Amino acid sequence: MNVATEKPKTLRSRVLSGSVILLSGSGLATATNFIYNIAVARFLGPNGFGNATAVYTLLTLVSAVTLSFQIISAKIVAQQRSPEAKSAGYRSFHVGSWLCGIAIASILLIFHRSIASYLNLNDPLLIVLLAIGVAFYIPLGSRRGYLQGAYGFRRLAGNLVFEGVMRLGGSVLLILLGFGVRGVIAANSAAVVAAYFAITPKLGVRIPTPIRRSYALRELSQAVVFFSGQVLINNCDIVLVKHFFLLREAGLYAAVAMVGRVVFSFSQAIVNSMFPLVAGTSNEERKDLTVIASALLMVLSIGSLLALGLRLAPNRVWKVFFGNKFAIAGPHGLSYLLALYAITSVVYSLSAVIITYEMSYKIANTSWVQLLFSGVVIVGITVFHSSLRQVILVQLILMSVLLILVALPFLLDALSDPYKMEKQGAFQPVRMIRRASEDEVIAEFLKSDFHNPAFRDYHQSLREIVVNPHLDDAAQNAKRRALFFIRHRALWNELPAGTEWYQLELKPDDLAQIRVFPRAQWRKIAHGHFSIIEVAESMRKRESVIDDQFLVKLSEIGEQLGKQPHSIGPVILIGVSETEPLTILDGNHRLVAAMLSSPSRVNKLQFMCGLSPRMTECCWYTTNFGTLFRYGTNVIRNSVRSPKAELARLLQSSG
Repeated sequence: MNVATEKPKTLRSRVLSGSVILLSGSGLATATNFIYNIAVARFLGPNGFGNATAVYTLLTLVSAVTLSFQIISAKIVAQQRSPEAKSAGYRSFHVGSWLCGIAIASILLIFHRSIASYLNLNDPLLIVLLAIGVAFYIPLGSRRGYLQGAYGFRRLAGNLVFEGVMRLGGSVLLILLGFGVRGVIAANSAAVVAAYFAITPKLGVRIPTPIRRSYALRELSQAVVFFSGQVLINNCDIVLVKHFFLLREAGLYAAVAMVGRVVFSFSQAIVNSMFPLVAGTSNEERKDLTVIASALLMVLSIGSLLALGLRLAPNRVWKVFFGNKFAIAGPHGLSYLLALYAITSVVYSLSAVIITYEMSYKIANTSWVQLLFSGVVIVGITVFHSSLRQVILVQLILMSVLLILVALPFLLDALSDPYKMEKQGAFQPVRMIRRASEDEVIAEFLKSDFHNPAFRDYHQSLREIVVNPHLDDAAQNAKRRALFFIRHRALWNELPAGTEWYQLELKPDDLAQIRVFPRAQWRKIAHGHFSIIEVAESMRKRESVIDDQFLVKLSEIGEQLGKQPHSIGPVILIGVSETEPLTILDGNHRLVAAMLSSPSRVNKLQFMCGLSPRMTECCWYTTNFGTLFRYGTNVIRNSVRSPKAELARLLQSSG
């Protein structure tokens, strides 16, 4: 059976899809930059390579402003709904980026001799050449932000590759023509200018900007704080090593630090796809923990593989790449230092993912923690720099502490049990009408969710077995389960084995026993009290700021209950026993809509419930570190299994 490629619709799938595109582009750009570094190192030697890298690091330091404009442009553009509003948001930031670019370039020109003296450069003209690139580099960030916010990941990836190719080709050409380090810096500036003009956006008609100035300044300030800390952490070591060490050691360290940029570029590819997609989605979808868990897992996996490969590579490999002058004697050779630096970069990249995830939907105070730690890194290297190894170890220790400080508040909020304030036990037993099979529950769950775009490719071919299920047909049950798992495998696998299912009859007095499923919008509405009665009352009094789209959805469900109650699927609950709190696994909207429209309409709903004495092990029922660790383990263990492949096999076997 031929199945068309599914267009990703869930936030997690869109993040993964965008990450793959940007990872591919970043991979090509990284490979190009790797060749660039090798070529420059071989042509110029450690001394010249150290000088070129130190000057280029200044451009990277300026990227704190560049990336601030990029990420805020991406956020603003992603949040706008019309092309005209997206264009207006971009224009307002693009003008500001040019003003900043010209201002910073002017500062470099005024103080070019002092900067050259601090970096032990004997050619102040290198700073002048750099200033030309800086003037265009910041506006380039706003243009890339427009592509990022409009989900133009392919064009963004292509532009990154284009800049790398221009830098490589220009540097090699000018070195061969005899311009040396000057040629390399000139090529870097020229590559930035060329990349800027290569992505001229096609904008819509002019309309007044939809962005309030106070909002723009607040977001830009947050971004500047974040990227200032990020750029300092990623680059201050190169500048300090250039200042404290001899030319040869500085050149060796520049080669080692190159691997950190490779690791970080891969993590940025994941962040660059995650950030605008999370920023542009509703509150109900953006706080799905599987999104950030997937991003962290990708960064950890890619970085760990790179670190392992670098550690196992013999030192003679690096002699081939960089030349004999880059050899380091002793047990802490180039392979050791490269692997150690890669691990340091992985630890920091995990912190960056968590901070940017929070920044996508709120003001992240952890940005200030990162900025503080950038200062601590500078002090640490200034005090401890007896060897290149010690410089890296200082950073590894501090980045590990930073990860703990950044992750701890996020984990405490995400992993805390949302039901801790709810009343436990002391309920009258709910009435169980009959036993139900797991196949019946899956069939009902799937029927109510079959409209989701994740099932689009099966809407025609499998509609009959979904709409009119035959529960005594084992082949149909297997197909429905495989189809259901395309969207809900991670959810269903958390339920304890042996869970017993029942159809329930709920009376008005039983509603006090029901708790909403604590995710996204419901966390915001509940204010820590997840009783369905308190949630409905809070919404009735409008005590929370609720999206209009969310209210419209509830209203439509309420009207449907009044006209066609049998078309509404059952509310699916889980719990430990019939006398303890029950959590809604599916049907939050249905039950709340019924309670808000008319209490009598609650009686028109069907209820199915899964009970198990081990339900406290399920993160959907009790959320804590242990249950979420179990969830993460299950996700990794089942990641190699494909429900689509299983469904395709079942369909093929049935002809």
